[in-house]
Amino acid sequence: MSGPALRWAPTFVLMLGAALVASGGRQRDLPLRSPLGSAVPSSLASYASEDLVMSPEQRRVSGVTDYLARIYRPSPSEQSDVFSVYVGYYESQRNGRTMHSPRNCLPGAGWEPLVGGREVIETAGGPVEVNRYVLQNGEARALVLYWYQGRGRIEASEYAVKWDLLRDAALLGRSDEALVRLMVPIHGSESEATRLAVVAAGQLIPAVDAALPL
Repeated sequence: MSGPALRWAPTFVLMLGAALVASGGRQRDLPLRSPLGSAVPSSLASYASEDLVMSPEQRRVSGVTDYLARIYRPSPSEQSDVFSVYVGYYESQRNGRTMHSPRNCLPGAGWEPLVGGREVIETAGGPVEVNRYVLQNGEARALVLYWYQGRGRIEASEYAVKWDLLRDAALLGRSDEALVRLMVPIHGSESEATRLAVVAAGQLIPAVDAALPL
């Protein structure tokens, strides 16, 4: 983008934002087609799971309509965490109820990013790109994949997500979306953690999609 288009871009974005505000009363609250807890398999990448519960305060701050938080282990009796999954669903995003990027939230929990980039996940609908970060908290390291899923899209870029949100809210009256995060502790090599994360993400994406509104 250059020249006149670049000069008019901020104005266009402001106009679209104004249209979103004006149409706020027409925003539709779209419930899930099925609960996340039943849509997402209790076994991913051959690992068993244990559900976690958010506190009322955590849920209030996050603003989610529904969520899934799970730890996956080799077996129910195994104590070591192999990876965790979080899905936060918003049936609409308005009045302060919007998604918070893990890129901003994880440092607040003590995790600092070491390396960032993208990872390609193969799905039945074709390859998709998701965010990929290697994090460190003291001596611990972890690999995180996260993406935004909803309204027929899987998106990694926060900028693209905000643009799509403004457009769909103004034109379609929809702002429903899910934030999906997968976190794998790095106990061995980073490549081993990546292989596990990619397999789990490939199973997670269609499961979440089955729960989301059409």
